[in-house]
Amino acid sequence: MAVQRWDPVRYARNARFVAELGMPVVELLHPQPGERILDLGCGDGALTEKLAAYGCHVVGVDNSPEQVDAARARGLEAYVMDGQQLTFTNEFDAVFSNAVLHWMKRADDVIAGVWRALKPGGRFVAECGGAGNIRTIQTALYTVLGRRGIDAAAVNPWYYPTPEEYHQRLTAGGFRVTYIALIPRPTLLPGDIADWLDTFAESFLSVVPAAERAAVIEEIRALLRPDLCDAHGQWIADYVRLRFAAVKPAA
Repeated sequence: MAVQRWDPVRYARNARFVAELGMPVVELLHPQPGERILDLGCGDGALTEKLAAYGCHVVGVDNSPEQVDAARARGLEAYVMDGQQLTFTNEFDAVFSNAVLHWMKRADDVIAGVWRALKPGGRFVAECGGAGNIRTIQTALYTVLGRRGIDAAAVNPWYYPTPEEYHQRLTAGGFRVTYIALIPRPTLLPGDIADWLDTFAESFLSVVPAAERAAVIEEIRALLRPDLCDAHGQWIADYVRLRFAAVKPAA
């Protein structure tokens, strides 16, 4: 069975750029003092904390108990909850999400839960992986696992929609889309691509026999080096982000 764990220490070491590069979607949200905001997929609370600094009452939810504990350690209100099964009703002025929706394949369930959670007139503002995100990395994962007779598609945890597809889903869910765009964002990684794989591609690596994982990672690195490693040895991931804002009509 494929596994993806979220270790807050590993995440902070290898993936802090996720929160650091999340400020454009915070600006799109335009949080106002006194607003009640749900941070869907809050992780360790790094961006949740920034929302709270605007004077908002922020509630974070995440599927990882370890990440929720890390968010609570920051003094934030956070709960363990599946983003595809939100339990809130007419509670929030806005729902915010960064780098999380692409981990939830039941997109229509997510949208329905966000709709229920919002007050009439509430906003849904998010950024996630979009069509073409990490295409080079995903191709290498499929290639190397395929050499070992493993169906990588069967353990792929990611959903990278086009703007047209997600616009249609939001509209079908009752939202009025005010902005949606696909944004190429090549991203300098803080370390080696092996660290990225360890942090984000555990679903793939977990189905490889433990004795073979180091060799698999080396094969993937070799495939990716010509495209994603520069002359200085720095790795750059081929990120493409889907960013949007939508409104639940007031009536």
